[in-house]
Amino acid sequence: MNYLVAVLPDRTQVEAAYSALAQAGLSTTEVSILGKGYKSADEFGLIDPNKQAQKQINRLLYWLVPFGFVAGYVFNWLTKIAIFPQATAFGNQIMAGLLGCIAGALGAVLIGRTVGLSVGSGDALPYRNRLNAGKYLIVVTGNEDAIREATGVLRQFEPEHIQGYTDFQSKSPQGKQIFGS
Repeated sequence: MNYLVAVLPDRTQVEAAYSALAQAGLSTTEVSILGKGYKSADEFGLIDPNKQAQKQINRLLYWLVPFGFVAGYVFNWLTKIAIFPQATAFGNQIMAGLLGCIAGALGAVLIGRTVGLSVGSGDALPYRNRLNAGKYLIVVTGNEDAIREATGVLRQFEPEHIQGYTDFQSKSPQGKQIFGS
């Protein structure tokens, strides 16, 4: 399945483009409008960047928290720094390990969120931002011939942005996922 996504500035243009696509022979099941009064990004299946960020955080937590504990414990064991002078050496090592866990968790949240939002969402985040700004998306799905025909029709309306995607597990040309899972 192939996708063609075009961003149009207002409702009248998107409705005119939808009518032109219908006159060109594309069925209404192949064309979707996203925006106020139409489908939302979630209803259509555009991935949610927040969910991608949470997945990235969870992946990082799995590795960084235990690594932080071991790193803190070993660092304190080697340096023999007394975090709490009244505690035993083993108590200080455990405390250093717990502080390492906290550092690992903080790193996972900060880096996982940043990377998940900026990289993990692919082109979905800019499309969601355009929808939030009151613009409309018109999405055409179909084979290569239908996409080629729809591209010609949509270019007449001078969209702000037009992009085609080939569905290899719903990924963009750069390999970033944009459509749901």
